[in-house]
Amino acid sequence: MSYFFSKTLNTDFDTAIARVSEELKKEGFGILTEIDVKETFKKKLDIDFRKYRILGACNPNFAFEAIKAEDKIGTMLPCNVIVQEHEGGQIEVTAVDPVASMMAIKNDTLGSVATSVREKLSRVIQNL
Repeated sequence: MSYFFSKTLNTDFDTAIARVSEELKKEGFGILTEIDVKETFKKKLDIDFRKYRILGACNPNFAFEAIKAEDKIGTMLPCNVIVQEHEGGQIEVTAVDPVASMMAIKNDTLGSVATSVREKLSRVIQNL
């Protein structure tokens, strides 16, 4: 089982970020955090790196259900979606598969929440 969903887009990086944000919004997700890995590596390590952004996506209803079912699940939230630029300018968007990431937790209620989130994140990637 793969731990992610991925799609390559024929667009520029900033447009990809906007499209991902819009598709997440359509599925009820907001972006709680945004980590610019390129900027962080430059600032902290003085390393030049490709464009790579981590978006911390959260659907409040599902987050609430997950935390009710498993109070330590916050260690695995929010759901990360990455947008990265590869050589040649190709843009890849990747989302975590919450079912794969939750396999270590034995909680049936949490499993059903993860399955619902998986369906929504999969649709986000498919609709890009």
